Amino acid sequence: MSGHSKWATIKHKKAATDAKRGKVFTRLIREIQIAARHGGGDPEANPRLRTAITSAKSQSMPQDNIKRAILRGAGGLEGESLEEITFEGYGPAGVAVFVETVTDNRNRTVSEVRHMFSKNGGNLGENGCVAYMFDRKSLITVPKSALGEDELMEAALGAGSEDMQDEDENWVVVSDYTAHDQVLTALQGLGIEPASAELARVPQVTVKLEGKQAASVLRMIDAIEEQDDVQNVFANFDIDDEELEKLSA
Repeated sequence: MSGHSKWATIKHKKAATDAKRGKVFTRLIREIQIAARHGGGDPEANPRLRTAITSAKSQSMPQDNIKRAILRGAGGLEGESLEEITFEGYGPAGVAVFVETVTDNRNRTVSEVRHMFSKNGGNLGENGCVAYMFDRKSLITVPKSALGEDELMEAALGAGSEDMQDEDENWVVVSDYTAHDQVLTALQGLGIEPASAELARVPQVTVKLEGKQAASVLRMIDAIEEQDDVQNVFANFDIDDEELEKLSA
């Protein structure tokens, strides 16, 4: 997994504040709205919406919030006009950074994301400048308590997954993004409720960082993630676990 994944795991272990929880809910609600707008409000016929609902449930989002977000996205309730924008650029030490946003104000988002790059020693590039460095992958995180390793691997591989990785108390089922829905459906069919399910951008090669460079990159990634319109940030850095623990303390 990428260094970004390891950093996200460490942050997830920290006690979440109410403010952070609110931001998580806002991002999940926006993803549900966008998914419902593009593919309709029926989760059975809309794989992206089904994934968004799975993610929302994994964060204990109330069912009423999910239903309202679907209705807004599908046009059943009045809501904000949202669009998706992606950004690509470089951070300190030449680290490639890919940012996914959902916004109701394009100019504000472009200005703020550009500022976060330049303020933290990076620079925003043209579309396509780093996208080719990442592979689109499905990452489905399953608690080890949910199913035995052999059973889970058999089910995942049978549904089209590529790999299964050990991450502390969870298994991460890795698939090509085109197999995401069928793998997720197969696992849920076994009664498994994933801890998370996402379409991620996994770097083909990584940049090894330590010391001040590592701290600078993590500071930049954190700043970008704090921007209200940012949904996901992917980067191709790699920092060993001991260094990450020290920097996140």
